[in-house]
Amino acid sequence: MASRARLVGINHVAVEVEDLNRALDFYERVFDFELRGRVPGMAFLDMGDQFLAVSEGRSQPPDGDRHIGIVVDDKEAARRSLEEAGAEILPGRGLDFRDPWGNHFQVVEYDQIQFSKTDAVLRGMRLGGLEKSEKALGELREKGLG
Repeated sequence: MASRARLVGINHVAVEVEDLNRALDFYERVFDFELRGRVPGMAFLDMGDQFLAVSEGRSQPPDGDRHIGIVVDDKEAARRSLEEAGAEILPGRGLDFRDPWGNHFQVVEYDQIQFSKTDAVLRGMRLGGLEKSEKALGELREKGLG
């Protein structure tokens, strides 16, 4: 049997918007990020060793269950910014929202989940003080990852 490639992670996710400049304005009101780059019709929002690609040209209706899970350092700060920006915050126990183009995002806080950045990446992002909760550390240990 041939060996299969092992899933390692996600380099980037792409979302489609109707207007790239309006989208960048919206995301800048909600999140603190560096613009990794921009080409005609696309922009790349830096997340350290990953990025969110924002592409002009969305024509489909709003997302339902399909969503993108994004990780932040402070979920309550994200909630406040989303409210101030007039984002559609979806009902539920977490923090889910749709951007003005219908892209569905689920916001989770770094300390609560298994997802981990290396110390070097955290330092490079000026997030060197982020820690994991005991629950998240336990989940990582169970997998031999912590």
